[in-house]
Amino acid sequence: MSSICNGCGKAFKKRGLESHRRLSGNPYCAAGYQKQDDLSDYEGSDPLISSNIMLSDSEESDNEYEDVQTFLSASNQPIIVDPHGDIFGSYTDCSSMDLEINTERNEDLSSNSSDTFNSDDEDETLQMKGEDEICAAEEHCFEPERDLLPMATESWNNTNNEQIPVPPEARLYGGYEKELKNIPFVSKFGQHASEVLQRNRTDGQNEEYLMNSDDVENPYTPFSSKLEWEIAKWAKLRGPSSTAFTELIKIDGVVENLGLSFKNTNELNKLIDECLPGCPPFVRHEVMVGGEVCEVYFRDILACVKALFRNPEFAPYLVFAPEKHYTDETKTVQSYHDMHTGKWWWALQTSLEKSKPGATIVPIIISTDKTQLTLFRNKSAYPIYLTIGNIPKEIRRKPSAHAYILLGYLPTTRLENITNNASHCQQLANLYHACMHQVLKPIIPVGIDGVFMATATGDIHRNHPVFATFIGDYPEQVLTTCTQTGDCATCPTKNKKLGEYNSQNSTQLHNLEYIVNALSSFDADPAGFLQVCKEAGIKPVAEPFWKNLPYVNIYQSITADVLHQLYQGIIKHLFSWIIAACGSAEINARCRRLPPNHNIRLFMKGISSLSRVTGQEHSQMACILLELVIDIPLPDGLSSTRLICAVWAILDFLFLAQYPIHTDNTLLLLDHALSQFHRNKSIFRLIKLYGTTDNFNTEYTERLHIDLAKNAYCATNRKDEFAQMTTWLSRKEKIHRHEQCITWWLTVCPQVDKKIWKPPGLELDCVIHLSKHPSCHAVTIDKITQEYGAQFFRDALARFVTITNNPGLDSIAQLEHDLWDVHLPTQKFQIWHYIKFTRKDPFSNQIYTADSIHAHLQYINKKHEVIPGRFDTAYINDGTGINTGTDSYCIGRVSLIFSLTETTRSYLFTSTAEVPEHLAYIEWFTKFSHEPDPKHLLYKITPAKDRSGGPLCSIISVANIHRSAHLFPKFGPVAPEGWTSSNVLDKCNVFYVNSFTDAHLYRIMV
Repeated sequence: MSSICNGCGKAFKKRGLESHRRLSGNPYCAAGYQKQDDLSDYEGSDPLISSNIMLSDSEESDNEYEDVQTFLSASNQPIIVDPHGDIFGSYTDCSSMDLEINTERNEDLSSNSSDTFNSDDEDETLQMKGEDEICAAEEHCFEPERDLLPMATESWNNTNNEQIPVPPEARLYGGYEKELKNIPFVSKFGQHASEVLQRNRTDGQNEEYLMNSDDVENPYTPFSSKLEWEIAKWAKLRGPSSTAFTELIKIDGVVENLGLSFKNTNELNKLIDECLPGCPPFVRHEVMVGGEVCEVYFRDILACVKALFRNPEFAPYLVFAPEKHYTDETKTVQSYHDMHTGKWWWALQTSLEKSKPGATIVPIIISTDKTQLTLFRNKSAYPIYLTIGNIPKEIRRKPSAHAYILLGYLPTTRLENITNNASHCQQLANLYHACMHQVLKPIIPVGIDGVFMATATGDIHRNHPVFATFIGDYPEQVLTTCTQTGDCATCPTKNKKLGEYNSQNSTQLHNLEYIVNALSSFDADPAGFLQVCKEAGIKPVAEPFWKNLPYVNIYQSITADVLHQLYQGIIKHLFSWIIAACGSAEINARCRRLPPNHNIRLFMKGISSLSRVTGQEHSQMACILLELVIDIPLPDGLSSTRLICAVWAILDFLFLAQYPIHTDNTLLLLDHALSQFHRNKSIFRLIKLYGTTDNFNTEYTERLHIDLAKNAYCATNRKDEFAQMTTWLSRKEKIHRHEQCITWWLTVCPQVDKKIWKPPGLELDCVIHLSKHPSCHAVTIDKITQEYGAQFFRDALARFVTITNNPGLDSIAQLEHDLWDVHLPTQKFQIWHYIKFTRKDPFSNQIYTADSIHAHLQYINKKHEVIPGRFDTAYINDGTGINTGTDSYCIGRVSLIFSLTETTRSYLFTSTAEVPEHLAYIEWFTKFSHEPDPKHLLYKITPAKDRSGGPLCSIISVANIHRSAHLFPKFGPVAPEGWTSSNVLDKCNVFYVNSFTDAHLYRIMV
């Protein structure tokens, strides 16, 4: 078992630790050896000392400790503390005044007075505090020994001048970014496309829904009252199990006092099943394969399409015809975002107009993905999800919008009775395609001839439902396209050549006609069928479900999968390569020493030991990937230039690929990033065909597994589960539909107005929000200067007052003279510890926190753990900066957020001066250079100094803080041991500005 030296933190075996302490020249290690000798007699007299200390810790919950010193001295056993400190710093750095500060902070947070924060923001503020506490608990965890090298010097960094230049057009804000903000110039399809055949002067589906009810005067019918409806909705959507709900309402007096018409769950279910209309029902079918009878549940796909097309919630946003969007009236640069702006819809509309003029295309989007339902019993489900491309992507990707419908459950049998491996795989593939064929068969004739469908407003269109795209991970893509595992699912490229890339030659898709002919050869030559399929590079599937679907090229319909192909594919392998090349110890050490940020997850235990890493975790790891390789030495003295270039290129590609809107020019940037890394050529074709990748991310359908598979399974008794799951889901859908109609009725039956849908995902503006009440009241200037670190607070405030009262003052000498005339009427200020930046969702109008900034002292939590102080860095606008680019922006560290009382403001400022409500004390970094570092394209900054060598500080309006900033410390070859996540901003002198914290910052910086 390893032991840790308290002096240097290295791990040794027991005898090795004693030798190390005895022979080490490190005085901290020697002090630990002397301390061990002093304790030897004591430990020998009481072998249970550790147990006694643990006992004293368990007693602490009965006492109220007023500060850290009281807590440490409360143990019955003496605690020996090294007088020189340990590897985390010297104990003499913490004075008794620091401990008093922590105590006051702890008391404020545990009280209910107005000194804390507004109750409306309490939950989110506690969540922010919880994240700080988790990082603090893991900050000083065990760190394995590393090969420590000297700090990097400029000469070391300049030994290799190898650089890979980046062309000027690779900077988005240099020109291409401006195109995305322009109102698009729209070129519509012909006049007869998506023609409305008839307009019914009714309120559409909602009115029809209520007219079918028994009591048209009661919007809650078949429920007798609003109370009964609310109880039923809670029971089906939020409530406990059916048995628990029955036991609840069986309590004497509950039914009578609440006036309920149902007395148990069965009666409520019967009321819902018989009286509430809903989505199309599930139908059970049996499939015989390999001597085994398999169950498959699915709905009528046409009825599901009609339900989505006629949903009143989507009526203002539905798109009926393709459009071409350009950046200006010259129509030279085309843009792509939603599905109707892609070339596939336009080409299909052109083809249909020749034979069926006035057609309305309904793009069918199908997704399949097998998911595990249990951890131990190996139960799984195979759901099929359906949505339509007429619904904008911003709505489709929200689970709460219910834009995806569960179409059915495919069989999950393993066919264990088939022992031959080749036959087993072939039968599973045939089973999948046979079931999918039955599900999609109804759209074959109507895709050609059309079918009449009405919208929620009563407009009747002749719709042509056409299979457009398939969303799935790689195994699902291979199964769907009948290609061999390991090969590309869309093109003839074999697995051994997938890493090759030629920017001059665009990879061609599989020849659909050749493959269909190969699959059709079974009837003519059954004996040679296997050989023909092998030559074609496909699996021998007799009847693929897409074989007879109209207007479908399945190899073109396979969409890019950001979750599995980029995050779970490229990023996952990139991390494994970097860890193998650079060593896990150094990579993990750098992860532990990154400063905190709202958009950054800190991996305080490193990343090399993580297992079963999710796509979200890979996304969070990608945000810090570039920092892990900057300045890191490679084996055998190899240059890291190409490694850094490759990492930057793939991050650039990753963020560009997820852009919510693209133009022909931004796709060139994607091509440039790809040529650096030699991967994923097909993504350009897909964006131009079907719109941007956020139309088809499997991350959305993965989230649906929770609501439509896992939760449904939990509601069953685990016997004949799929019949129960489909019934449970049908009841939930009926409740949702009834709630929608009730809301429409109670808002006085509003007319559905067509809304203009703007290109989504380009919002950069945030609203700054501070809690109604300050975090701390009456904080003295002495406490501000000594504990918050705002040592020049008085001078900065005097300068701010002088400049605000005299905005035209341009003489430094006059400014210095006027500072002497400023006298503060108060010595106490109100302090805030958090700034939140919120955005409003354009569809649901819900407000969410997009970013935040922390500026608080260290404090003691309820577990008596010391949580380090945190003072974040931010992008600060001088008032002239635009949304993108670095012009007029600087990086500053927010040390204090405060406000002045009305009395103080009236005393300090003139009546004409515009005084902000909230102010911030900022420690500045140097300005951005004209160009980033050509090696990794990050901006280099250092703490700004004044003429005396002290920090350059000033007070600004909080309104000038644009968003949080995350800085990469310049570690050098090896991350210094004394640096931690909580002190790295104080100890490091050189930083790089992280451009990859999130998609919005990427648009600003890159």
